[in-house]
Amino acid sequence: MSDQDSKPPLIERRRVIKGLAAGSLLPLLGGNLLGCSDSDDTFIDDPGVAASFQHGVASGDALDNSVIIWTRATPAQPGLVRIRWEVATDESFEDVVASGDGTTTDEVDYTAKVDVTGLAAGTAYFYRFIVQDVSSPVGRTRTLPTGAVAATSFAVISCSNYPAGFFNVYREIANSDVDAVLHLGDYIYEYAVDGYASDRAEEFGRLSQPETEILSLSDYRTRYAQYRTDPDLQACHGAHPFYVVWDDHEITNDTWREGAENHQPDTEGDFDERVAVALQAWYEWLPIRPPSTNREVIYRQFQFGDLVDLLMLDTRLIGRDQQLSYAPFTSGGMIDLDAARAAINDSNRQLLGEEQNAWLKDRLTNSSTTWQVLGQQVLVGRYNLPAQILLALDPSNLGDDALAAGVAAVLASVAAKNTPEDQRTPEQQALLDSAIPYNLDAWDGYGFNRDDILTHAASVDARLVTLAGDTHNAWASQLRDTQGNVVGVEFAAPSVTSPGLEGALGADAAALFEAPLVTLIDDLIYTNISDRGWMRVTFTSDATTADWHYVSNIDSTTYTLMENRANSMTVSADDLLLG
Repeated sequence: MSDQDSKPPLIERRRVIKGLAAGSLLPLLGGNLLGCSDSDDTFIDDPGVAASFQHGVASGDALDNSVIIWTRATPAQPGLVRIRWEVATDESFEDVVASGDGTTTDEVDYTAKVDVTGLAAGTAYFYRFIVQDVSSPVGRTRTLPTGAVAATSFAVISCSNYPAGFFNVYREIANSDVDAVLHLGDYIYEYAVDGYASDRAEEFGRLSQPETEILSLSDYRTRYAQYRTDPDLQACHGAHPFYVVWDDHEITNDTWREGAENHQPDTEGDFDERVAVALQAWYEWLPIRPPSTNREVIYRQFQFGDLVDLLMLDTRLIGRDQQLSYAPFTSGGMIDLDAARAAINDSNRQLLGEEQNAWLKDRLTNSSTTWQVLGQQVLVGRYNLPAQILLALDPSNLGDDALAAGVAAVLASVAAKNTPEDQRTPEQQALLDSAIPYNLDAWDGYGFNRDDILTHAASVDARLVTLAGDTHNAWASQLRDTQGNVVGVEFAAPSVTSPGLEGALGADAAALFEAPLVTLIDDLIYTNISDRGWMRVTFTSDATTADWHYVSNIDSTTYTLMENRANSMTVSADDLLLG
């Protein structure tokens, strides 16, 4: 089942209308969708220009009877490219079950998609594209199963910054036996050649293209094209169907529905125009089924038989109010905790937006599967730390002494936490009572919206599993409602290449911080804030298991898996308790 035809929420109409006007010269989002014609007469009369396939193939948004397949043709010269496509049950294409042809041009950056229909459920297929006598690499995909499903597994990833290092994580997933890949955002990064995590890009031969921060449609297309030349990313796309959502860097850092931290209208133009071109390139380059109406509606549902309802969300763009910061609540090195908490839990603040919020509740209410799984961008759980730690780790407060002050604050907080409650000093108890969310860009910054969803999930007896990316680090947390009742579990994936907390703390210090964080954050059961990797999540009718895998390095294509850092956690369907 898929649901992308929702009416645009009324609250967003100003931006949708403006965005469509700004993108009036852009092709339709489905402009690269090929038809299903089987006539090749035109190909004989006019074969079009020659082309090669330098960006591989991909598939995604599989349903039980259809799947999107994708490629990009690199033309030998400008002009119209005629493409044939084939889908078969075997890799040698002796049993072709679907085929067709179409054209692509520079209007859609020479990308091409097909929504292949009439397929059998729960079946593996092979696919390829052909221009004249040149064939693309062969991809493998799989339709969704129906009926009783014994088990299914996902590879979960996010935050793949090309200049930060090599995509060894993608290589590992390409060689892994999973049913699908969930990419939870930050598929590309928007920065200039000397921007975030680019210190060694020249050494790696991975300098960003174009050299400037990406702003125009041509810029975004060029950046996607560069990422998709990576052989490991191509291998991963070719091996598994992807289910994708965007986060902020597909547009620009810390995006919300009307702006972003990394967008200055006076020098970088109208924000809605930037969104329009960014989304156009995203739809062109990723194997997602294009929406019929609002380009910003990417929340959608995929059902894996009777086992899993996968609900892919947009927590970044369509409904998000602007992120809060503690700066307005801070004076004299102290945070006004009551005022900050009141702002965070304001019932008017939205992360999802009213229509997506209602859609999610409806899907949770009417789900008939064992598990209800949210594939989305940012952490859902309550990640609270004593205010003293947050202040100490803010360089604007303590400058070069921030790390040392942070260590001291952590040690003091851990000592207080490990002291029996009836033996704590007033100062220790006050320290612990000052705990507030450390990441206001996550659901923690939208407390009412988060608690509303968790309360609803519990009321309909959902077996809720939330999957997250964004932070570059691995996490496993219990999800509780405001009364402390267990309502689900959260698993978060580390990044493909983007640096985690070890980038700020140093590798040794980060490793030392992991145990104290688990002690200090009540619902946190596991974290890795030091390593790059991916997460495999497996579902059966009895339990779900998350397995974290880490690569030894991303500064070379020679690497190993770090078995000593791997971790596994299982949750029973009966009690939803992390063990």
